[in-house]
Amino acid sequence: MQTNSKLIKNQFKKSLDKYEQNAVVQVLMADKLIEKLPRNFYTRVLELGCGSGVLTKRLVKNISYNKYYANDIVEKSKIYIDTILKDYIFLGGNAQRLQVNGIFDLIISNAMFQWFTNLEKALEYYKNKLAKGGTIAFTTFAPDNFKEIRDLTGLSLEYKSLEEIREISQKFFDVIYLENFDYTMTFTNPLEILAHMKNTGVNALSTKHWGLKHVKEFCDKYKEIYPDLTLTYSPVIVVGEYKD
Repeated sequence: MQTNSKLIKNQFKKSLDKYEQNAVVQVLMADKLIEKLPRNFYTRVLELGCGSGVLTKRLVKNISYNKYYANDIVEKSKIYIDTILKDYIFLGGNAQRLQVNGIFDLIISNAMFQWFTNLEKALEYYKNKLAKGGTIAFTTFAPDNFKEIRDLTGLSLEYKSLEEIREISQKFFDVIYLENFDYTMTFTNPLEILAHMKNTGVNALSTKHWGLKHVKEFCDKYKEIYPDLTLTYSPVIVVGEYKD
């Protein structure tokens, strides 16, 4: 399924206020990503898709840096980052086409690269923004992500397999860490699942508005096929270093 950047921007803008309290898996991903960084000092840091600051606030507690650049497609994101960072540069815009001067020795992003329409082009672009000896670190998701939603509705991003991510990443970087794991959340009813997805921006998958009939059909079908009311996440952690 092709992504719609305008829809993504609108849905994440609506979800920012409730994002962190619902982003249980994204917090876990951020912690894992930071843990796997090869060092704790970077001269120039570029964070892509900073959102409400889930990664930002954890990263700045664990590394030292001279200059920090934070990007997000949602301009409102700056309000949240302003409460975390005192001296930084905010870069609004789509990270796939982000125009930024200079090079960075850390380019980092959490739970955002899955929205890229072309991962290979994006990584090629950011290879040219990475300093010699620099690190790129990002998280994304594998094909089993939200498999329950995909099976019930047919809606899914075109997630790449772990091997595809490895192959693409190795074209541009020396991959020093790569991991895929599943994390299952359990809910008390299907409406909670819909609310969880809305509050984490995942309903940016479709422009279709569901009426009460569609919601009821979804809930009934979910309970029938997945009586334990599970929702599966399948995160991928990638850390690479500059490659000549």
